[in-house]
Amino acid sequence: MSEGTMQRQAQREERDQRAKRRNRVLVCAAAVPVMLVAAGCSSDSGSGDSTDKAAKAAASASAKPSPTVQAAAYGKLPEPCKVLSKKTLEDLVPKGKSGKEGKSDDISTRGSCSWNSLDNNGVKGSQFRWLNVSMLRFESDVTRGPADKLAQEHFEKQVQEAQAVEGAKSVKTEPVTGTGDQATAVHYDLKKKEGTFKQQTVVARVENVVVTLDYYGAGLAGDKTPSGSDMLKDAKKAAKEAVGAVSEANGEGGGKAGGAPSASASKPASKAPSKEASEKPSKGASATPSKKPASKS
Repeated sequence: MSEGTMQRQAQREERDQRAKRRNRVLVCAAAVPVMLVAAGCSSDSGSGDSTDKAAKAAASASAKPSPTVQAAAYGKLPEPCKVLSKKTLEDLVPKGKSGKEGKSDDISTRGSCSWNSLDNNGVKGSQFRWLNVSMLRFESDVTRGPADKLAQEHFEKQVQEAQAVEGAKSVKTEPVTGTGDQATAVHYDLKKKEGTFKQQTVVARVENVVVTLDYYGAGLAGDKTPSGSDMLKDAKKAAKEAVGAVSEANGEGGGKAGGAPSASASKPASKAPSKEASEKPSKGASATPSKKPASKS
């Protein structure tokens, strides 16, 4: 092979090598954008995952149930002036007039009725009697608590108020069995210029309703003072009847009047005042009349 031929062959091989190197550079250059695009897609995919996770977390948080409280057992009250039978009224307020219903802006929440009588015995004087039944029903509230708990707090407050009447003498407190979920009787003497009044207060709770019965009497114009023990017995009987009327109004057939207490029942309030309920009753909370006897009109 001549020297010229060998030189031309070497030049061709050198051009071929340079062409191969250029092709490799172009291939690599073309691969770089593809890799960048792939990386970008991968990054976007990760961002989407994060967004999805955040959305799922928010949805999970919003799906959590709101705070709840057990619904009230009783949803209504009986007619206040019909909670006691005709016979009971004849025994407690003989020759009494028809009941006087108290004002209420929500009869499903509170109600009361009062009766009074003056049995005139001529020159021997007369016997005065006054009877009042009040009822207060509580609704469950997420912030304040279940209805029966609110009723129990009011029950305790009513007992404390009955124990703390100004001028009361010989105050005695005792539990009352067979009447609702819990019941307490407070009785005492209250001397007035007309005579000595015998006061009986029975406070009872049945589920989310508190029944307060006040019954007092006196012998006026020289008539003898009535028996406190007899009046207390009559008051307990009437309170049991009123509690039964509440249960019947709510479709329980009066079972709570003398049946087993509910799970929320607690021991009757003692004479020593307990911590006063921090929660005040809602609208219409105070349906209890004044514990001070009214003088003869």
